[in-house]
Amino acid sequence: MSELNKISADGGSFPRRPHALSVDDYVAGVQAGNRTILARAITLVESSSRIHEVQAQEVLQRLILRPAKARRIGITGVPGVGKSTFLEKFGCFLTAKGHKVAVLTIDPSSSRSGGSILGDKTRMECLSRDENAFIRPTPAGSNLGGVARRTRETMILCEAAGFDTILIESVGVGQSEITLRSMVDFFLLLLIPGAGDELQGIKKGIIEMADWVMINKADGDNRLRAEQARIEQDAALHYMQPATPTWKSEAALCSALTGEGISELWECIDRFYRELEPKGIIARRRQEQALDWLTDLIHNELQRSFYSNPRVTARMPALQGALLRGEITAVRAAQTLLALHEGHNEQSPST
Repeated sequence: MSELNKISADGGSFPRRPHALSVDDYVAGVQAGNRTILARAITLVESSSRIHEVQAQEVLQRLILRPAKARRIGITGVPGVGKSTFLEKFGCFLTAKGHKVAVLTIDPSSSRSGGSILGDKTRMECLSRDENAFIRPTPAGSNLGGVARRTRETMILCEAAGFDTILIESVGVGQSEITLRSMVDFFLLLLIPGAGDELQGIKKGIIEMADWVMINKADGDNRLRAEQARIEQDAALHYMQPATPTWKSEAALCSALTGEGISELWECIDRFYRELEPKGIIARRRQEQALDWLTDLIHNELQRSFYSNPRVTARMPALQGALLRGEITAVRAAQTLLALHEGHNEQSPST
């Protein structure tokens, strides 16, 4: 009996010490919407182990043949804007309408310890208990763009599991949010009224990528300031190149506390897909994103190969020391290391 047969379709009974799953188990479990196996499949694709990576790619190759119909929505915003609260309100609104929602939240990792809090489930109590929602917090690690290394693969798994709406929350790190933009259809920017000049640089770097801007916390004493911020952002968007061809980005008000603006946002997103899908704009965007993904993977693999090369790691300390003493230029040091790496690859057996 396979491990899959020991687990109920709804993710119920599960052995205390789960055994390794086969590729068939992963594929069948994910397609059946089994949350336990979906979570284990995501852990598999996030693993840095070469052995796990081989199995993960076999699983993904099988699942990617299933047409993806989910709406991919990226959500970012300045620190303190209330992204998690907004996501819970938005996610509960969608599940109440019959949608199956996967929320991928990216937690910032410590640059010193590498640790991450991963506390989004505790901040989304209602949504985490919703049977039509799946929340997966993931550490951002050292990756730029506020998104985890395997977020794209996780989206494939969630879509194969039957989730029709994928919400991705980034850590909100400014202009490097272009990485998130490169993997979603619709890009939402959350702002708050009266954020102050210290946040203006963050806003300017990403507002030009936004398909829609929401001024959150537009309630109570913040109402007038929120309306003023909406007017300012709307005026700024008017003079910017559209983030998506033929689509006009605008600014609106919302309150994650009261739920104001949530239904209007979904109507906007629904209109976005109704207008752009028949024109092939979203399909073309996903094709471009697939090429971006390929480029990113090549860059990552080349970097990993370089820094794991024994010739490079053996020579690196001496060249770094010579560079710090002013005995060699950075260019010459880099050329030496690259030559060592290329020489190692030339001597390696072809595969």
